[in-house]
Amino acid sequence: MANMANQILAFVLATSGWVLVSSTLPTDYWKVSSLDGTVITTATYWSNLWKTCVTDSTGVSNCKDFPSMLALDGYIQACRGLMIAAVCLGFFGTVFALVGMKCTKIGGTDGSKAKIACFAGANFILSGLCSVSACSLYAHRITSEFFDPLFVAQKYELGAALFIGWAGSVLCILGGTLLCFSIPCSSRKARSPGAYRGAASHSHVSSYQRGQSRSMGQRPPPDYTNASRVQHFDKNAYV
Repeated sequence: MANMANQILAFVLATSGWVLVSSTLPTDYWKVSSLDGTVITTATYWSNLWKTCVTDSTGVSNCKDFPSMLALDGYIQACRGLMIAAVCLGFFGTVFALVGMKCTKIGGTDGSKAKIACFAGANFILSGLCSVSACSLYAHRITSEFFDPLFVAQKYELGAALFIGWAGSVLCILGGTLLCFSIPCSSRKARSPGAYRGAASHSHVSSYQRGQSRSMGQRPPPDYTNASRVQHFDKNAYV
């Protein structure tokens, strides 16, 4: 019962983390920068993995999509790939977790369900690692440009999507790890009674052979005197 409760808790944590990671992919505010000019004008610049925008004081946003994937910076392409991989791995982890948990009635025997649940936990852990790598890479680029005195272009700060992605990654890793460790050690198979019977019969045969050899060893040596007498023929036997 406790094992089933641990699996349900792990599934809730991992699925919640996967939902948070998936929500960061289309989120707008990956990096934000505010420019305060005069009393009247205030502009907010923000960007994500797909576009860059500016919002004025009236709330009107003007966005520009990235023109070409091949013309993008390398870190944006890497973050896109890692986030898409995290979403896909979390999806498959959710499906396999539903099949492999003990509270569901699909998945086969306990041994096969344990293997499926372990595979689901590994998918969640990989999903969290991909997501935390993408968010950390994006944040490293922002901080390196912000603290670089030679960088003269627009400087940004960390957006809300990065913190949501980090939180979702931690939940995915925790849920996947708990799901892997909540699996009982069902691979240990109990020894069948036939093995004990076979071992007993083998020991009985071995003891019988040892006893037989011991009794044969105690048998007195045969007497060959009569045989020698039988084989001794007289010269007149063939006459």
